[in-house]
Amino acid sequence: MQSPSSEGSAREAAWQWDAEDGGAAEAPGEVIAGGGDGPRLSRRRLLVGAGVLAAGGAVWAFGRSGAGEGLPAPKPTRPQPTALSGPTPVWTYRGAETMTPERLTDPPGRPVYLSRNGLQVLDPARGTAARLLVFDPPEARDWPNDLDMLGKVAIGPDRLFTTTYEGHLEARHLTDPGADWSLPLPDDLQGETRLAGYDHGVLYGYSWGRHRSDDAPAEHRLFALRVADRSFLWSVPTEREEQPITPATRVGGSFLACVRFLGNRAELVVREAATGRPLWTAPGDEDLRWCVAGPQDVYVPDGTGGVRALRPGGEPGWTYSPARGESWRALPPVPNGTRVYVARDNGVVTGHDADTGAVAWTCRLPYLLDRRTRPLVANDTLFVPGTAVGGVSAIHTTTGELAWTFRDSGPGRDVWSLATDGGRLYAGHDDVLHALPLA
Repeated sequence: MQSPSSEGSAREAAWQWDAEDGGAAEAPGEVIAGGGDGPRLSRRRLLVGAGVLAAGGAVWAFGRSGAGEGLPAPKPTRPQPTALSGPTPVWTYRGAETMTPERLTDPPGRPVYLSRNGLQVLDPARGTAARLLVFDPPEARDWPNDLDMLGKVAIGPDRLFTTTYEGHLEARHLTDPGADWSLPLPDDLQGETRLAGYDHGVLYGYSWGRHRSDDAPAEHRLFALRVADRSFLWSVPTEREEQPITPATRVGGSFLACVRFLGNRAELVVREAATGRPLWTAPGDEDLRWCVAGPQDVYVPDGTGGVRALRPGGEPGWTYSPARGESWRALPPVPNGTRVYVARDNGVVTGHDADTGAVAWTCRLPYLLDRRTRPLVANDTLFVPGTAVGGVSAIHTTTGELAWTFRDSGPGRDVWSLATDGGRLYAGHDDVLHALPLA
């Protein structure tokens, strides 16, 4: 759901690109700017560009008056987004279609561009297209009902994983077509199968819809696949509808957090990642929207808009909730060693002591946040994405000081998405992806 501020800004920006009005794209994608390699816009260049646009308008008017009748109307150009503030991009890539990053179960570790056309893998150095992975993911049906109609896809360090209608698990290598493989799913996983995430060399998923008999209800199962040798570590039935929380969460790679649906409520189920055996459960609110695991605790919504920390075994820890008179909702927190960072939809970010929950610092961003916002930590910096007009902000994790906010001039209506490979930050929205220096 889009925030009101985002909708208002989208109405103010009356730009429209070819892909939005049904026009065919000229190319699958293109690099439209490159850090320090290309010329910078100056006042003189802007004035010259304005003159060219005015001249083009005069030619169009002349053709409309009848003197130029029969000549084709000039094709409208797509505006090239430029950085309005913040660091200068190393490169900027523009795709032919709008991105759908919310379909990825985990943030990628390299620059990729996911759209309805498939996954476009980009060269980290130049931002040019390296390989297009085209796949036909199954549509989401009755359950679960929160998936995008195109379905979720899981991504690992070097492969993209999807399931097919024919009951196969497909692994597409991001750069080497010869390393692709396909694996038939066993009989007990036939039916509706979804992937939940990749972690520590293991791919997690769930299935439902296979009837054991005419009178028996549909069977639900969880499974884990070791990617290295393509062997199933385990596949366990569940009594009720249950699925790993996306992205797949863990504590040191040993725990897997799942949500179990109990009619009009849900509960958290923490399972042993090596066997699928349930370890402990904890009640959740009516909508257990997210769950995040850190080195010690597991974090869930507290039911009032805040965050609740659960100790190993499900014992309650600290809680950070709206105070009297406050109205905000916490987004999934970001654990980072001895600190936990909580972003709120009112544009405030707080840094907490992981043991006690004490607030170490508070930072107010120059924009509100959307429920789809997913912050990311890299190089002692917390990067927080906002709406398309808001931008991306960098916060020093030690002090909470706002280092910079990056915005571009491109029109858009989506929320920024982030990824990093440890050397650069890849920030994008709508049909544009920028490579930003981390330093």
